[in-house]
Amino acid sequence: MSDPATTPGPAAHQKIDTSVPHSARIWNYWLGGKDNYPVDEEAGDAYTAVFPGIVTIARSSRAFLRRNITYLVSEAGIRQFLDIGTGLPTAENTHEVAQRIAPESRIVYVDNDPMVLAHARALLYSTPEGATSYVDSSVLDPERVLAAASETLDFSRPTALILSNILGHIADYDQARSIVTRLMDALPSGSYLSVNDGSRGVDPGFEQAQDGYNKSGAIPYNLRTVDEITSFFDGLELLEPGVVSVPLWRPEAETPDSALIAEHGGLARKP
Repeated sequence: MSDPATTPGPAAHQKIDTSVPHSARIWNYWLGGKDNYPVDEEAGDAYTAVFPGIVTIARSSRAFLRRNITYLVSEAGIRQFLDIGTGLPTAENTHEVAQRIAPESRIVYVDNDPMVLAHARALLYSTPEGATSYVDSSVLDPERVLAAASETLDFSRPTALILSNILGHIADYDQARSIVTRLMDALPSGSYLSVNDGSRGVDPGFEQAQDGYNKSGAIPYNLRTVDEITSFFDGLELLEPGVVSVPLWRPEAETPDSALIAEHGGLARKP
């Protein structure tokens, strides 16, 4: 089921820089994955030495995404997903969660990291009834993203836009808001926006660790206030409980992680 345009070749592997830590690979390391290099493990360990809570944030973020997708498929009836900045595949990817409930679901992943491209073949497995594809592009180029995604998704039908820990990579806040607006403008009424990102003003230890990481030479990730994260949903209908620390978004049960952490997110419907 692979698309020749997205199947990784030698060039994709040659572009992978293993001398500089990369956020997607570090995140994979914190989630317990194996798709990373020693430089990523070193950066990840240095981060956890300052702020051990990052592992909880990474795993809580993943659980938040799974609960979002489950709601969207089971209760909102969504069958199309545009997941931008997907990162490296781990357990419970968007297509796995969606197609387990509704095999006819169609998913487009978007990322521009060469290692993610190298794993595109694994991402492209789909149920026979649905579709899963990969677009090699950046959230900074929404027009290209939309054009490529339209080859798999029908944008006349409600679609869920997933932006999980990607907007923090856009340094300019106004630019980030503009990109979200452009992407949602392309989707019809009844579509949804899911956003979660690291939050500032909640945990000083997290902020110290992130500021140190941003100075390390790795691609920076910018924490934002809860109000700034909430503003990404302007003009949309936020579902209860609104923008909250991700373990508190419709938790399935009370768990040790069901507490306030510096990662906020929400889900909203386009009227």
